[in-house]
Amino acid sequence: MKKTFRLSAFAFLLCLFFWTPGGTVSAQRAIWPADQANAWYAGKGWLRGSDFIPSTAINQLEMWQEATFDTATIDRELGYAQSIGLNCMRVFLHHVAWQVDPAGFKLRMDKYLSIADQHHIVTLFVFFDDCWNAAYHAGAQPVPKPGIHNSGWLRDPGRLYYDEPALVDTLEMYVKDILTTFAHDKRVLLWDLYNEPGNSDYGDKSQPLLTKVFAWGRQVNPDQPLSAGVWSDRLTTLNAFQLSQSDVITYHNYEPPAGHQHCIDTLKPYGRPLICTEYMARLRGSTFFNIMPMLKKNNVAAINWGLVSGKTNTKYAWDTPMPDGSEPKVWFHDIFRPDGTPYDPKETTFIRNLTTE
Repeated sequence: MKKTFRLSAFAFLLCLFFWTPGGTVSAQRAIWPADQANAWYAGKGWLRGSDFIPSTAINQLEMWQEATFDTATIDRELGYAQSIGLNCMRVFLHHVAWQVDPAGFKLRMDKYLSIADQHHIVTLFVFFDDCWNAAYHAGAQPVPKPGIHNSGWLRDPGRLYYDEPALVDTLEMYVKDILTTFAHDKRVLLWDLYNEPGNSDYGDKSQPLLTKVFAWGRQVNPDQPLSAGVWSDRLTTLNAFQLSQSDVITYHNYEPPAGHQHCIDTLKPYGRPLICTEYMARLRGSTFFNIMPMLKKNNVAAINWGLVSGKTNTKYAWDTPMPDGSEPKVWFHDIFRPDGTPYDPKETTFIRNLTTE
């Protein structure tokens, strides 16, 4: 969500040394064979979309809690996506919303999926996340801090995982309940088990939970593939595990074309489908104009960060706050304003043309 993945040749060799493709977690079902993963991907066409949260939500809890679950905005904004040819969304969950109201949470997931399906959009759901704020609570969420990128985004499970060891039992029930409920749902494309493990200076502290969530997923064995995206070449042990255990390979890259192509070329030897689950940071030289065609050419699914500018404040750059809340000259992420007008009409025309070729 904030860094970029560029696996060096040395790091790649480390991955092969620590974990061999086809390795398994404990006694769970094996990773999909490469031919199964590629056959699954071959039937999907070119996937392209965004990381999605409605503009009225500051974080995952605000999106999914009953009091702030905003179906009107979800429907309207997924309509914007459909209008330019996007066909998949990556959507973050949070265990607290499930913990407070398991049945209601699953009903809201089903409602979201129904809305997305009406717009011909499939969804990748994300369970855990090591990015941004470490603490959280159910109920009313904070208001955005003006001009601060993702000021209210939440880790999951964050600091609580280390403060309350018994939480792991709740997390296991949560993951297994959601996977079991939607295990055969064709509206779900993929389960992204853990966003950027090791971020927020956790490093290898994230390995135990990462190992557990893969094990839980394999125990349920849903129809959809399991994955956890690589994102930083510093985390060699985590990268090795993620690359060896993912049925299809997901990754993040916010670099200009040369660096992004290097990433693709490094990951191709695994012989599995590639899905880029985060890209597009205009101020970093990663744009729709120079990256999206490259991903299409390489048959890589293209999921950019941000659809509609809103309470997450992701039109502001990671490291360039604007506390007065003024409009940045160049948006960092996002495609549309809440009323549906594009940030840059040339971009939306370009995307629409690329997705209809």
